[in-house]
Amino acid sequence: MPIPPASAAAEEASAPGAGPPVEGAVAERAVVVQARGLSRRFGRRWALARLDLTVHAGERLLVVGANGSGKSTLLTLLSTLLAPTEGQLSLFGLDPVRDRARVRARIGMVRHAHGLYEDLSARDNLVVRARLLGRPVDVAGLLATVGLDDRVEPLRSYSAGMRKRLQLACVRLEMPDLVLLDEPFSALDPAGCADVAALVGELPGTVLIASHQVDRAAAICTRAILLDGGQLRWSGPADQAWRAWKAVQAQGAAR
Repeated sequence: MPIPPASAAAEEASAPGAGPPVEGAVAERAVVVQARGLSRRFGRRWALARLDLTVHAGERLLVVGANGSGKSTLLTLLSTLLAPTEGQLSLFGLDPVRDRARVRARIGMVRHAHGLYEDLSARDNLVVRARLLGRPVDVAGLLATVGLDDRVEPLRSYSAGMRKRLQLACVRLEMPDLVLLDEPFSALDPAGCADVAALVGELPGTVLIASHQVDRAAAICTRAILLDGGQLRWSGPADQAWRAWKAVQAQGAAR
């Protein structure tokens, strides 16, 4: 099946609710993500189509969209777990297919499949990960930072919020240059969302967040893009993302 043509909104990188470009403020920083015509197909369906995107070092980018809009596909491509079907992708100036090991070593990801050990405590999970990385780590300090320093029971008994905090501790341990967060607020109550938002706000480096909780995520991001049907429909300041999403939804309902 041929790749869908780029939407007019994608070509203009704007839509109802779009604000002034925010690229200028970061133009002097190193480019972390460079995508041109980035596309990924599953069977006959294009999950992501003709995406152009540039992310500079230190940016915090929010990726907004409904289920099936391409958010998770984009983050998975950036994590190097998927390869593009078409288009070009550069991470840290490297080809993520040809230089996959070098690129992946600089990326941390928080997703639904957490990759932690259910029978180990938070402390033991961090000790194991530190040994695998071969670096000395202040495990007690990390646990205190995420509020898990008093937990000694196995991970299997942890709440969703506690698991998410442990995942963020693992990210801090790894010290990646690029952090990818796929729905970091999912299955959390308001207090858990606030805790996770505070921890995410303290993460160093470049951060990309895909989230349905637009207002909460926008508060810790500088820029946002909106995906719809796998295509870019809007790009602008993060604090305008909710209004832009509502405008795009209204356009879809009117068609």
